[in-house]
Amino acid sequence: MRIRPVGAHALLIDCAGADQVEAWRAELWRRRERGELSAVEIVPAATTVLLDGVPDPATTAARIAAWQPRPGPPEAPGPTTAATGDGPVYVPVTYDGEDLPRVADHWGVDVPGVVDRLRRTPFRVAFCGFAPGFAYLTGLPAELAVPRLPTPRPRVPAGAVALAGPYAGIYPAASPGGWLLVGRTGIELFDVHADPPARLAPGTRVRLVAA
Repeated sequence: MRIRPVGAHALLIDCAGADQVEAWRAELWRRRERGELSAVEIVPAATTVLLDGVPDPATTAARIAAWQPRPGPPEAPGPTTAATGDGPVYVPVTYDGEDLPRVADHWGVDVPGVVDRLRRTPFRVAFCGFAPGFAYLTGLPAELAVPRLPTPRPRVPAGAVALAGPYAGIYPAASPGGWLLVGRTGIELFDVHADPPARLAPGTRVRLVAA
């Protein structure tokens, strides 16, 4: 783990991988809730955690260097919404994606086996990016990572549920994309007029249940 200053009031924590990112995200969230950390934003990514709006970066970096994050358990702290409280967000999915056979071949199972695995997997939002409201969901084992399409589709519809690398994701709006499509949902993931606008934030638990 390495801590670097970014600009005048931000710090970037370089992590060894997704597990360490989640451990630090949860630890920093806990510390901020207890008043031990002053930061406007805690922003995880694939291998980093950004702290923005830090009044005294040098002092904060020294404090963080002395902390030992706990591994992120299923109940690791994170954002909540009025609709779900501390519980998971249940996303109803119609599993009819055109790339299900491709995923099944890669996993060495049949299509119902893919659907069953996705339905049973407890996902968590690792970080957000690519488009407003697009959440990268972790929970599948590394050996089930799948490659992106060699040529992205020019248009993937809003609500498409897809896989790429070790992640699952749901397209919040129509856009180009190269992820493997496994299903679709009608749930709205991003509403600029809502508070917060994004339905899924880092740390949120997610279940992809059958519609």
